[in-house]
Amino acid sequence: MSEKRTEISELGEFGLIDQISKNVLLKNSSTLKGIGDDAAVLDSGGQLTVVSTDLLLEGVHFDLSYTPLPHLGFKAVAVNVSDIAAMNAIPTQITVSLALSNRFSVEAVEALYQGIRAACDQYGVDLVGGDTTSSRSGLVISVTALGLAKKEQLCYRSGAKVNDILCVTGDLGAALVGLQILEREKQVFLSNPNMKPDLERYAVVTGRQLRPDARMDIIHELRELNVVPSSMMDISDGLSSEIFHICKASGVGATIYEDKLPIDKQTFDTAVELNLDPITCVMNGGEDYELLFTIDQKDFSKLEKHPDIHFIGHITKAEEGKYLVTKSGTAVALKAQGWIHF
Repeated sequence: MSEKRTEISELGEFGLIDQISKNVLLKNSSTLKGIGDDAAVLDSGGQLTVVSTDLLLEGVHFDLSYTPLPHLGFKAVAVNVSDIAAMNAIPTQITVSLALSNRFSVEAVEALYQGIRAACDQYGVDLVGGDTTSSRSGLVISVTALGLAKKEQLCYRSGAKVNDILCVTGDLGAALVGLQILEREKQVFLSNPNMKPDLERYAVVTGRQLRPDARMDIIHELRELNVVPSSMMDISDGLSSEIFHICKASGVGATIYEDKLPIDKQTFDTAVELNLDPITCVMNGGEDYELLFTIDQKDFSKLEKHPDIHFIGHITKAEEGKYLVTKSGTAVALKAQGWIHF
């Protein structure tokens, strides 16, 4: 009798993570947080060390037909720094590992590292090591980021409380819309190589897809304002999906309001041009790498005039569910429909 085979797609990314983590036992008292947040937390004496790793694969996470190598290098670092930011920590070091096929020259690797170094300069982190090996299937990039925070500064996904205010930084949906434009122009080019890609009109959205920026500026400003969010994570898989994560980890519900959701005019107009619903792009787009966090109501006055922090809703009791209130006043149950990894 053959053994039962379960497809990974049946579990999905987060089901697979649950499957892996349920048999992982933490043996060291210095491991304060293992699998299940934006980063692991280690007690290194004095301050706490946070650690996060991301893997980027050619053909899955990026397409080199329209992704400049310096942009890709910057993005690989930024998405890891974003996980450190999501813990309310300050990034300090990274390691970078590459698997390269023989398509890549020394000059190509140098172009990639040009972007990696630019990100290190921007975020004040040191490149301290890594690994290189050959690949039979294109470019693979793995970045591990380390950061530091005091115990009282750290933010987990699990700290949201009923009546906390839900906040997001920046604007949302741009990275998804930018990806759709890049894919459209790629298809135009493939059908007619003499056609010049029409990207100038879409600089905001394509830039957000190709070279996202981790919001370390917000982390430093929260420190200056003496605000420690009760929970926080970055928006990599879509706003709706991330709200589900915070609600699950914190044992709460959430209500957000359509008219409070931040969207750039170019994102909105381009979504309409592509026959996409702009609010769907905001809720389910992912790869924006903005921050989603909750604050106690007493901290509202410290942030209410901040030009780049938006108050989109509040935390409710778990039994009240997770809802989006439309502009017409209708409450629609949220669905986690962000990036599907498997």
